[in-house]
Amino acid sequence: MKKLVYSAMCLALCLVLPFLTGQIPQVGSMLLPMHIPVLLCGFLCGGGWGAAVGFTAPLLRHVLFSMPPAPGCYSMAFELAVYGLVVGLLYKRLGKGMKSIYISLICAMVAGRVVWGVTQVAILGLGSFPFSAFVAGAVTSAIPGILLQLVLIPLLVGALDKAKIKA
Repeated sequence: MKKLVYSAMCLALCLVLPFLTGQIPQVGSMLLPMHIPVLLCGFLCGGGWGAAVGFTAPLLRHVLFSMPPAPGCYSMAFELAVYGLVVGLLYKRLGKGMKSIYISLICAMVAGRVVWGVTQVAILGLGSFPFSAFVAGAVTSAIPGILLQLVLIPLLVGALDKAKIKA
């Protein structure tokens, strides 16, 4: 029951956090506010719940608020599902500790961005989504969000572990 409640809270955060940056779309695409609750859900509730929240959040937000716009919301759904799944599975397998948090987080971020790129190619076609667009979308423009995740997520997960809050 706790996993359901924590997952619902993370999904709600996915819907609300982008409003903090939504007035300026470029800021939102740089800070990646939906990624943070999905990653936290994977750490807190496990890979299955993280994947479910990750896949649902962009699609639900698109239906409710028309953001993120289609077709980007579809590739984002797969990207975030992979974040939640990979971070949850790796963290469970590697155990607690800051080293495990960082390994899980970095692997999930890389895997999710690769899936985002593959999905973009599947949706748009290879000619419409060159490698330079992948690098720009997955890395260059996302550097502030990547740094935010690398600083904020380990702090939050470490605090949750220390407080013995788990699903």
